[in-house]
Amino acid sequence: MSQDSDGQKTQYWIKTKNLSCKLCPRYSELGWVGWWWEGATDSNRYILRNVNCEANPGQITAITGPSGAGKTTLLDILAGMAMSCRVSGHVLVNDQPMSRAYFRRVSGYVTQDEALFPLLTVEETLMYSARLRLQGRLDKAAARVRELLEELELENIAGMRIGSESRRGISGGEKRRVSIGADLVHDPDVLLIDEPTSGLDSASALHVVLLLKSMAKNQGKTIVLTIHQPGFRILELIDHVVLLSKGIVHHHGSLHQLEERLKLAGHSIPRHVNVLEFSIDVMESLFIDIQENSNNIEMSENKNTPNMGNLEVNHISYPNSQFSEVLILSQRFCKNIFRTKQLFAARTIQAFLVGILLGTIFMNVNNDPKRFKLQTQIGFFAFSLTFLLSSTTEALPIFLQERRILMRETSRGVYRISSYVISNTLVFIPFLLTVALLYTTTVYWLVGLRRDIDGFLYFSLVVCLVVLMSNSFVACFSALVPNFIMGASLIAGVMGAFFLFSGFFIAKDDIPKYWIFMYYLSLFKYPFECLLINEYGGKKGRGRCVESVQGVCMLDGNGFLMQQGLKESEKWMNLVVMLVFVIGYRILCFLILWYRSCRTKS
Repeated sequence: MSQDSDGQKTQYWIKTKNLSCKLCPRYSELGWVGWWWEGATDSNRYILRNVNCEANPGQITAITGPSGAGKTTLLDILAGMAMSCRVSGHVLVNDQPMSRAYFRRVSGYVTQDEALFPLLTVEETLMYSARLRLQGRLDKAAARVRELLEELELENIAGMRIGSESRRGISGGEKRRVSIGADLVHDPDVLLIDEPTSGLDSASALHVVLLLKSMAKNQGKTIVLTIHQPGFRILELIDHVVLLSKGIVHHHGSLHQLEERLKLAGHSIPRHVNVLEFSIDVMESLFIDIQENSNNIEMSENKNTPNMGNLEVNHISYPNSQFSEVLILSQRFCKNIFRTKQLFAARTIQAFLVGILLGTIFMNVNNDPKRFKLQTQIGFFAFSLTFLLSSTTEALPIFLQERRILMRETSRGVYRISSYVISNTLVFIPFLLTVALLYTTTVYWLVGLRRDIDGFLYFSLVVCLVVLMSNSFVACFSALVPNFIMGASLIAGVMGAFFLFSGFFIAKDDIPKYWIFMYYLSLFKYPFECLLINEYGGKKGRGRCVESVQGVCMLDGNGFLMQQGLKESEKWMNLVVMLVFVIGYRILCFLILWYRSCRTKS
């Protein structure tokens, strides 16, 4: 918690003044076609209208109302998150305009969807969050985690894994408390929570709210949450209510004041219905002069062109150095990868078995004059590259799962996007190189390719770059696509195009000029040429017959390469191009993630 010059804990009063949010067409995501499809008239719809409310330290303020009332939108604005709407009005913190960068450091925001790693334990989840958010040594983070486990009553499940739909783990209420804990490790003065009781049974929901009440009362935190229809026992723990309907505040104050307003309006609250649930049913009786509010909105927008305080994103100071970030993220990513046993087992066994299978099919085809056919060996190279390039999509679900957590953490300024991309790359390299070497060691000698060590080493180097290139390609597209189905379809389609335009199926000279760019962008082209040059080039290629008629050599290795338009010098130049693809796709992945993160921040 932040402290003032006297060592006292700082408390935060949050207020909104004439806050309005007008829906904007999503040009950046859907383009003009999507805007037309959704309806241009939606751009005139207000999500929030002249909202005036406040949240005080030491209290729980609940934003409530029917579905579509604007509860989450209001909470997002208070959290300083990016909005897909035009915002006008003011958000004040201690009567000063809100600075997003500063407010993110003193607040925690728990979203409704729990972005947690299912294979990490409860203690590990909190520990990695603490190490990324807190400056200082490991023992400082460990002490904070022990304190949180006790505060959130999670000590008895500290060693259990979070779990997922397919893998049993902790309960829903426990997951909710872990999510809250992950945003409490830096001891924020303000805690914003979206639907903390959603999907929980009554006992779990009450337990979560009791913990929040204890934090507000004992630690002086300002707690703001959204809630739909809480039960009687939860209502007793709420200090202030902001009742929304269609983006308009119908009540702001205590539940006792709400009950008095209902009585003045001539309503009698049934015993079996709580005051909040009843007020939502008779919302029209709480109707404030909305027409007056609506007339004032445009005037408010003109005067207060978004001045939610200092909306500009100030310079972010990260808790750790970039080296420390890369180290912590690499350790976390390693732990997740090594616990995904299916990924390791399936990928390594696949590489080994495919190597054996191809080796036995093409066994010694290169050294047996009766079986040797140029097209057969070229087919082996083509199939090898097809297998290597198309078998790395298993990393897609891992990347997509990481991305959800990445967006949440980077939007709060926990670490840099570049640190994630670097750590992700470093962790995958040893695994990918192991897979590549397993394949090359089994297949190279069985097929009977060039019987010298430099040929084998070059072949292995090409295969290693191929799997690295393919993994970078998948990482780039995982940053771009919305889900696994779209990602798998798009990757398969683009890979298919790379195979088609590689020069194997259709010669370069026969490709239409308007498609020639695909020839040079093909991930298949460069390694395919490398394998051909490695096998048929050099001094050995001159004395090696690849095509004969009645015992007379009609074409040697170098002649074949000349027919294909390949030069010996391209052997190393193509490797450089492949390395550029590896780095280029990683940079593109970084830029896409950076853009997504900036949209969330700004």
